[in-house]
Amino acid sequence: MSSSVLYDAPGPKARMRNRIYSVIGTAAIIGLAVVVVMRLADRGHFESEVWNTFNYSNVRETIRDGILTTLKVFALAGVLSLVLGVLLAVARASDHRPVRWLATGFIELFRAIPLLITIYALWVLFLTYKGDLGAIGENNGFWALVLGLAVYNGAVQAEVLRAGFNAVPRGQVEAAYALGLRKSQVMTMLLLPQAVRSMLPTIISQLVVTLKDTSLGYIITYSELLYAGRQLANTTLVNGQYIYVPVIMVVGTIYVAMCLALSALATWIEKRGRRTKTGIAVAAAAEPAEAPGVLDPAAVSAPASAAGETGDAPLAAPAREAEGFKATEGPKGPEGDTGEPRGDSDGPVGKSN
Repeated sequence: MSSSVLYDAPGPKARMRNRIYSVIGTAAIIGLAVVVVMRLADRGHFESEVWNTFNYSNVRETIRDGILTTLKVFALAGVLSLVLGVLLAVARASDHRPVRWLATGFIELFRAIPLLITIYALWVLFLTYKGDLGAIGENNGFWALVLGLAVYNGAVQAEVLRAGFNAVPRGQVEAAYALGLRKSQVMTMLLLPQAVRSMLPTIISQLVVTLKDTSLGYIITYSELLYAGRQLANTTLVNGQYIYVPVIMVVGTIYVAMCLALSALATWIEKRGRRTKTGIAVAAAAEPAEAPGVLDPAAVSAPASAAGETGDAPLAAPAREAEGFKATEGPKGPEGDTGEPRGDSDGPVGKSN
């Protein structure tokens, strides 16, 4: 029987009990879905006249404009959040204490404040100083939503990147400093690329959250997709009732499709990153090349017994020429001397040309 560190593997009775619970739970969910569909059908939400409303050109244009506005907000807020996240992560890893404290305080503050409060506060600020802010004040809803999303998600992305920095082995950082790299070079060439690659799934997941949070724009009456759907449901009357349920189904399906598309893009990027060839190609094995004259038998010196008069084996001819030595005869010593050159400065032996 297999075991796990977190829990004991279930036995035969436990497995049978789990199967029974799964069947009962699935049947309950299916039954609840059937009841909801039947009640909606009884109230006429699935009538053809209701769904034919989406065939009108003005309805399709309203939904299309909402989708484009949502994607525009998401694109700008996503880019700003990534840039802000990188800056905050680098600042939090700084060696300067004031910079590190400032980045830490910014991250903790905007992670703690609810996103809706941040967006609403920015919207009120832009409304108050509308005339002084120029174009930003004119598009107060757009910039309030973009900046609110960028600040909140930038703080979260900074923590994601900081976790990626900490995941890099400490030995690589120490080796980079040992090679003489500066702190900025270590950050841009070593830490940041590896952190982005290792935390890419989490970064994309946070971007999906950013896309879904664009729906908070309806609170400040900004015409994104959810607000456009709400306006459409409030102004369209079919068979004596407003089409809230069909609009919710259509808008919800569009949000799910956009999030799934972004998740599929993240999966594709991750798989492509795994297939990327990295490292240095290994050269094919070959016979070692020999330098000319190195193994020449004619250049080999006499045996050590023949060179006993000097006590040292003479260098081979090519080696002597390479070293630039000149064969000179040292002074003869007194009787009984071995003939070895003396170590004083008067002897010419070993003197270079």
